[in-house]
Amino acid sequence: MAAEKKAFVLRIQPETLKELERWAQEEFRSVNGQIEFLLNDALRKRKKRPKDTPDNGPEMPMDS
Repeated sequence: MAAEKKAFVLRIQPETLKELERWAQEEFRSVNGQIEFLLNDALRKRKKRPKDTPDNGPEMPMDS
């Protein structure tokens, strides 16, 4: 039996949601599936990092 998934509310900028929708469509996923894929990928990469690496990487410039 598959593990039960926990639902939660996500507040997100409309522009970010539009980009996620486009990305999900390109990869034949639902938006929910795309978010879950990205989170799992990030967690997998985080587990592979050396312990002395900071949690937050270099600052990325934000578009204004």
